[in-house]
Amino acid sequence: MIKDFLPISKEDMKKRGWEQLDFVYVIGDAYIDHPSFGPAIISRTLEAHGYKVGIISQPDWKDKESITILGEPRLGFLVSSGNMDSMVNHYTVSKKRRKMDSFTPGGIIGKRPDYATTVYCNLIRQVYKKNPIIIGGIEASLRRLGHYDYWSDKVKHSILIDSGADIISYGMGEHSIVEIADALNSGLAVSDITFIAGTAYKAKTLDNLYDYIMLPSFDEIASSKETYAKSFYTQYINTDPFSAKVLVEKYKEKLYVVQNPPSKPLTQMEMDDTYAYEYMRDYHPSYKEAGGVPAIEEIKFSLTSNRGCFGGCSFCALTFHQGRIIQVRSHQSIIDEAKLMTEDKDFKGYIHDVGGPTANFRHTSCEKQLTKGVCIGKQCLFPEPCKNLTVDHKDYVVLLRELRKIPKVKKVFIRSGIRFDYMCADKDDTFLKELCKNHISGQLRVAPEHISDSVLKLMGKPKNEVYERFRKKFEKVNLDEGKKQYIVPYLMSSHPGSTMKEAVELAEYVRDLGYMPEQVQDFYPTPSTISTCMYYTGLDPRTMEKVYVPVNPHEKAMQRALIQYRNPENYDLVKEALIIAGRTDLIGFGDECLIPPRKMAYTKYKNSDTKRTDIVRRDTSNSHADNVKHNSGKNAKNHTVKDSNKHTKNVKDSNTRKNAKDSNVAKYSTNKNNKDRKYSEDKSRNRTDNKDKNKTKRR
Repeated sequence: MIKDFLPISKEDMKKRGWEQLDFVYVIGDAYIDHPSFGPAIISRTLEAHGYKVGIISQPDWKDKESITILGEPRLGFLVSSGNMDSMVNHYTVSKKRRKMDSFTPGGIIGKRPDYATTVYCNLIRQVYKKNPIIIGGIEASLRRLGHYDYWSDKVKHSILIDSGADIISYGMGEHSIVEIADALNSGLAVSDITFIAGTAYKAKTLDNLYDYIMLPSFDEIASSKETYAKSFYTQYINTDPFSAKVLVEKYKEKLYVVQNPPSKPLTQMEMDDTYAYEYMRDYHPSYKEAGGVPAIEEIKFSLTSNRGCFGGCSFCALTFHQGRIIQVRSHQSIIDEAKLMTEDKDFKGYIHDVGGPTANFRHTSCEKQLTKGVCIGKQCLFPEPCKNLTVDHKDYVVLLRELRKIPKVKKVFIRSGIRFDYMCADKDDTFLKELCKNHISGQLRVAPEHISDSVLKLMGKPKNEVYERFRKKFEKVNLDEGKKQYIVPYLMSSHPGSTMKEAVELAEYVRDLGYMPEQVQDFYPTPSTISTCMYYTGLDPRTMEKVYVPVNPHEKAMQRALIQYRNPENYDLVKEALIIAGRTDLIGFGDECLIPPRKMAYTKYKNSDTKRTDIVRRDTSNSHADNVKHNSGKNAKNHTVKDSNKHTKNVKDSNTRKNAKDSNVAKYSTNKNNKDRKYSEDKSRNRTDNKDKNKTKRR
């Protein structure tokens, strides 16, 4: 086996002595041979099982010849949009075109089509009419049955129908892709490959099926939101490899989409094998001239220690993709990869992350999951931790200690998600102490998402008091360790269930934190999540109860603006939101107020009182898998604006002298006689007292 990138041209095939490939893998990302990227894992897995694989990365979908550069494969085409859904990759939540694609050389946007998996399959079919096409990756996985599509605002077919592909290998795919390859290699027709777990396929008849669940037909879910919600929940509770049934969705009289139960989770040995393949651990050298591929920067020196998540957040699609059963690598496997990192010429001594979907999950939530699967209709952590939940950070602590001892390693960071409710359930604070002492640098990002319990319930998140308990615990540990470190919470606006009342409550919480988030995560309805089902149907599929959903773009803009109420550009939106919510008590100059009663005296707003901001001027939201950056915890702690000689006692929540000065102008401009007003000693004393009071309150 040659240690090199897989072939991307006929010349590369000749170097390996290959005349024909077994599989041609068409992907929407740049070719990055690193185990953090799905196409790299699948292609290397097939290579390890003796199959010849070549890569066509980001073909020109307007030119059918771009799909022929490696010739016709012996067994079939593999197709994936890449590490992200192509629509999330292209568009913000407000459906504006993004300006950068981190998975493309040079970060250039527009190198892949919308709905990339479907477009690539149709391109292949123009040239190769009968070659099997197997699709996978997150775009195909989450669209494997009829689904609501946010960007077109309609219910769309299973991606099998629109793409013309033969099989979906859904989920992580290592098991199913090898079984598909072996079946094709044995001479089976692709239409006869109907028996593999972790796949979905098209069928003309159901005569060979038994013990299956017939879902409502596509026409039924497309015409009734209630039927859609019921169908979705049936799918949701059939995502466990031990308990799931075969699901069938009818499209025509003789056309069905059949979903087999998910593949079994990888064993630890299989996980170790998957991450031990001869990856080049970098982007293809042909991209150097374009400046490389931005996506490699954060993950190149990060370690994947686990898969799966039993957290069960409503807005996350992990249940449909990786599943709820935790799968882990051995310590030795992770340490070997870390040592390999230290030999890289670009390694500076810092391991950027050790984790997965949830960093501090290193074993299944309970022992029975390994033989019986997860509980149907119940969650492990929500609304309260299950009495059978195994809460133990010991293995993770030992792993981190071992990594810190590796020569050339200066610091091991933890940047993937930490479940604070799971940490709170642990009576042993050893992990929290070591986290604060060794694995963060000033800030710890966690995701309470909201502070209203009614919204948190719909999100599948713990009550706010759990987060507050964790926050106090975190502060105490840092105090004991003599460290000044802060929590930066991820917050989400416009999630189903969030009325203007809850949005204002969240703004008040931000006020009391004492800082304004630079970016806000607005809820993004991506395929195959409970929250997206609520967004489309107005129903919670778990209970079939009605849910309030902010869908109007202007209302969503107001909810987002409330979190960033200090930004003068958001003044009109914030004021309108407060009036709608009946919270005009927050318009004024008191300590509790969010905005003053009149528009700030900013130049861009002069003589424009009649102009209403109906849309967001700048959207900064990304998919839930993207990290949202906030102001530093230090700024949050020391947010109180220092007074100057010309500032009044009532200046509130301004981060610069200019903002404070402009607030004074807004307050006093209506009275020209006050233009040259001098402050008395009494006023100065009051101002100083008020400043100290504000500082104490924020802290």
